[in-house]
Amino acid sequence: MTFPLTLPAMPEHGGELPERADVVVIGGGVAGVSAALFLRQKGLRVVLLEKGRIAAEQSSRNWGWVRVQGRDPAEIPIALEAQQRWIDLEDRAGGRMGVRRVGVTYLADDEKQAEAFHDWLKLAEAHQLDSHFIDRDALRDHLPQAKASWAGAMFTPSDMKAEPWVAVPELGRMAAEDGVDLREACAARALDMQGGHVTGVFTEAGRIATDTVVLAAGAWSRLFLKRHGVTIPQLAVRSSAMATGPLPEVFGGAAADGTLSFRRRSDGGYTVTPAGYSELFIGPASFASFKDYLPVILKPGEYNYHLRGPAPRGYPDAWSTPRKWAEDEESPFERMRILNPDPNRRKLDEVQAKFSQIFPSAGDVQIQARWAGMIDALPDLVPVVDHVEQLPGLVVCTGLSGHGFGIGPAYGRIVADLVTGGMVGHDLQALRMSRFYDGTRLVPTEASSI
Repeated sequence: MTFPLTLPAMPEHGGELPERADVVVIGGGVAGVSAALFLRQKGLRVVLLEKGRIAAEQSSRNWGWVRVQGRDPAEIPIALEAQQRWIDLEDRAGGRMGVRRVGVTYLADDEKQAEAFHDWLKLAEAHQLDSHFIDRDALRDHLPQAKASWAGAMFTPSDMKAEPWVAVPELGRMAAEDGVDLREACAARALDMQGGHVTGVFTEAGRIATDTVVLAAGAWSRLFLKRHGVTIPQLAVRSSAMATGPLPEVFGGAAADGTLSFRRRSDGGYTVTPAGYSELFIGPASFASFKDYLPVILKPGEYNYHLRGPAPRGYPDAWSTPRKWAEDEESPFERMRILNPDPNRRKLDEVQAKFSQIFPSAGDVQIQARWAGMIDALPDLVPVVDHVEQLPGLVVCTGLSGHGFGIGPAYGRIVADLVTGGMVGHDLQALRMSRFYDGTRLVPTEASSI
């Protein structure tokens, strides 16, 4: 097993681009790869463009949870579909992606948080989930090796995990095997708009003619849309993580309290991260969207935003990053092939010490790797998955707000049906593009902010 920072020196997927495709997908993360895979299964000629490497950004840097627990009400049915999609894809992969039902536990630091869990469990009951509350006494049996005192927990036994830096590249190989023209190290620079409709995509390797484009570019989506005069209140926030070496098993599933998350990996180590802690580097987009994010900033929850100095050079929201460029000149996407932020080592040291304190039976906790990723977030903590009315022919799937890995295969299937006019199968009202412009108050629900 390799970690996200040990990327192959050469692209795995290359070759000549076709002159024309039915659909061009921009972005080689879990959402883009899944969309390409399901579009190809519908018999379409699909090109998938990735400026760097498949899953080299947030899709390989996340916690590896595939959960329904704690989801926004709008996403619970989609998350349930995603779990079945992961199972089906794992069957095809022959078990290589590490998909397992291990259960997800949310640990309450105090009685107020425990009460919030009870509120979400009412949603779980309505959807016939196996989620339930574990009181303080029973929690000692649930985590018998933990030397900590929590007020209770919410537990969903059917929730799952997978190994991100293995799983998403594996999905890319599936897509290529199925006939997707997958090209790494090839940035999409701009849409070709003729007569008010998409007619192609300008790439660094030339133009591809197409009537339909899917934008699933993660932290870069806002910048790409801005180039075409469309603004969404998406920001990119840094989340740091680390991987321990192999340890005695202290807990076999995934869990988090208000400051720490941990998950047992297939290689016997743990992925350990600060929970509820994200860092926002200040740039033009953060100033422009400040009012949209006030409800999130003032209401601690899934993302406690901590403001940092100016966005580093080359980042999507850096002050020096161009917002306009010509189709025949180098774009910001080529100047930074892989968004590879430095992790917050001080914060990781804190959670390493806390993990050791909670689980002294783990012994000497050695760290094999530390990394960070940039999460594409929206103010209401749910994505936008919709046609872009201002740019006919473009479908966008972005702003997955830290949920993308687990739910990505379902959104890929949904995007495929949005493109082809098939049966989407879910109510996407809460994920519509127009909510950014029609006066809707962009506030996280109580469920999504747990």
